Amino acid sequence: MRVSTRGRYGLRAMIDIALSDTRAMSLREISGKQDLSEKYLEHIIRRLVKEGLVRSVRGPRGGYVLNKPGDKITVGMVLRAVEGSLSPTVCAEGSCEKEEECAAAYVWHRLKIAIDEVVDSITLEELCKKARE
Repeated sequence: MRVSTRGRYGLRAMIDIALSDTRAMSLREISGKQDLSEKYLEHIIRRLVKEGLVRSVRGPRGGYVLNKPGDKITVGMVLRAVEGSLSPTVCAEGSCEKEEECAAAYVWHRLKIAIDEVVDSITLEELCKKARE
């Protein structure tokens, strides 16, 4: 499994937003820190808003804030919001016609379980602590 640029930037943006505590971060601020275009970041943030991970704050000091505490948001939630499925193959999603006769399906299912266990066990709060060290 390879996390795309969108996934990496989405996670980094979420860490930036979480580190700002309750202060809203603008797209310009986040894109400046991450050195990426506001337009590209806007697409990523839109997905995070749609999944309920962040919300927008209007006004002169507006921007984006976490929609729930950092200890309730996992890396898996962020990556799935911007990437979609984290399954290494279609087979691991249970939609393969040959799954029952394919010995390799065992590998794909085990890999999916391992990926899910890792990304679902790390919270945004943990990453913020690492960033502050």
